[in-house]
Amino acid sequence: MAYELYYWDGLQGRGEFVRLALEEAGAPYVDVARGEKEDGQGIGALMAGLESDEPYPPYAPPFLRDGDLIVPHVANILFYLGPKLKLAPRDEGLRIIANGLQLTIADLVTEVHDTHHPIASGLYYEDQQDAAKARSKDFIQHRMPKFMRYFERVLVHNPDGPQHMVGTALSYVDLSMFQIVEGLRYAFPKATKHLAGHYPNVIALHDAVAARPAIVAYLQSERRLAFNETGIFRHYPELDRATH
Repeated sequence: MAYELYYWDGLQGRGEFVRLALEEAGAPYVDVARGEKEDGQGIGALMAGLESDEPYPPYAPPFLRDGDLIVPHVANILFYLGPKLKLAPRDEGLRIIANGLQLTIADLVTEVHDTHHPIASGLYYEDQQDAAKARSKDFIQHRMPKFMRYFERVLVHNPDGPQHMVGTALSYVDLSMFQIVEGLRYAFPKATKHLAGHYPNVIALHDAVAARPAIVAYLQSERRLAFNETGIFRHYPELDRATH
C-alpha cells in the first residue's frame, strides 16, 4: 500500500522534507493534493483530511496517512518513516538524536518563513515588507550563521565521521540538510554565496546527497516542483544582502 502525503499543491514547502525521504527510499507514495478529483484526491481530499471527524485529526499539512494511522508534523513523520525506509540509525539513542536534529531544522525553517511573514501569516508579504526587511537583516547577520555553525559542528564532532549528521549511514536528517542548503541558496543567493568557505562539511554533505542516483532522478522529474514565492523559501531581492 502506498503512503499518502497530504500537503498543499503547487509548492515544495514543508512537505518537501518528507518527499525527499520517500524518493530516496523508492517508497510508493501518493501526493494527494496533486491528484485528480476523479481519483478521490486533489485539494478537496486534503481539506477533507483536515476537517475529518476521525480521532486525533491533524492541525495542518503536511501529514502522512499509512493505513489507518495519520502522522502529523515533518519531524514526527520522518521519525516514523525513518526506520521503515532504512533512513534512520538502528540504535535507539541515535534515532532520538536524529529526531532532535530534525526538530532543530524545523526551528530554522520557521525562522526562514518569518523573514517574509514576520507579523502575520494571514497578511500578504507586501503588507509587512518593512518588517520583513528588518527581520531578514537579523536572520542573515545572526540567525542563519548560528544555525549553520551548529550544523557544521555536529558534522565535525560526529564520532563516525563528518559524512553524515548522525551515525555511519545516510539518514533523513542528511536529506533535510540538503533541502536547507538548496532553499537558503534560492532565497538568499547573496547572503549564501560564501557558505562553502564557512561551512565546508555542510556543503560537502549537500553535494553528496545531490549526487545520489534516486535524488538525481527526483530532481530531474516533474515531481520536484521549482522553488517559488508561495513556499517557505522565497526570493525577494530586497530581503537578500551580502554578508561580505
